[in-house]
Amino acid sequence: MLYLRDGMVVGVGTGSTVNIFIDALGAWRGRLRGAVSSSVASSARLQSVGLEVLDLNDVGALELYVDGADEATRSRHLIKGGGGALTREKIVAAASERFICIVDESKLVPTLGRFPVPVEIIPMARSLVGRHLEQHGGRPVWREACITDNGNQILDVHDLVIDDPAQLERDINQIAGVVTVGLFAVRGADTLLVGSETGVTVV
Repeated sequence: MLYLRDGMVVGVGTGSTVNIFIDALGAWRGRLRGAVSSSVASSARLQSVGLEVLDLNDVGALELYVDGADEATRSRHLIKGGGGALTREKIVAAASERFICIVDESKLVPTLGRFPVPVEIIPMARSLVGRHLEQHGGRPVWREACITDNGNQILDVHDLVIDDPAQLERDINQIAGVVTVGLFAVRGADTLLVGSETGVTVV
């Protein structure tokens, strides 16, 4: 826990990798002020290890946010949202001075796009957004079984050519009905920790 310090409020993401991090945070119970969570599931897990979950509105800027990713490049651009928490993850990342992303080596890719890009949408705009995403060269697929913690739906966009992740992120975010897109390039990770059988590489 090299990046933690006593009295800190830490931002915490969502997913299987983050669950391991949350379990390890239990050893810091009583030393941390608390955590800001990106999902209902992570909040429950944080509480189960004895950490107080705080509202971002009550704590202001965060020193540290820790999360995983579905894909990452050495430029520290990410695709996130496989677990459906992309909007809250993006908010907590934006509120944090430092964003550390933890992935295993299978998630490290030369160019984003093998993993479909999640887009959280207002339900009434699903077909409208889908048509716009097709104009960007994507093939949107409605994640029918998923309702986000915000009460919205998700389109998973396959076949996108992501030559400029930051510009594509801006373009998709401008489509009416889009809540947010799971490209984290405008505010990517500050540090990427890549785990492998031989250890951890810091990018």
